[in-house]
Amino acid sequence: MDQPNAPQEIKIKITDEILAGKYSNLMQISHTKDEFILDFFNIVPPQGIATARIITSPGHMKRILKALQENIERYEKNFGPVNEAEPPKGIPFPSI
Repeated sequence: MDQPNAPQEIKIKITDEILAGKYSNLMQISHTKDEFILDFFNIVPPQGIATARIITSPGHMKRILKALQENIERYEKNFGPVNEAEPPKGIPFPSI
């Protein structure tokens, strides 16, 4: 018998292409009232290429931010402080 409040198991499939991942050394964030847009780039001067775009809601973005912060803290606890990387040179838009 199913329990009404029991968590539902969700099976997630991942394609080989997504599993391989994409490298990014620059990210640009923009937003509207309803969405956050995260654009990831691989910059190798004198050029760069967009490697991924993620569009999500403000509520999910807040959860992503919290998860990233928690994971940086765990990483630093296990491996020591992380120094912020220098942004790629010659980028015409703000990076994080």
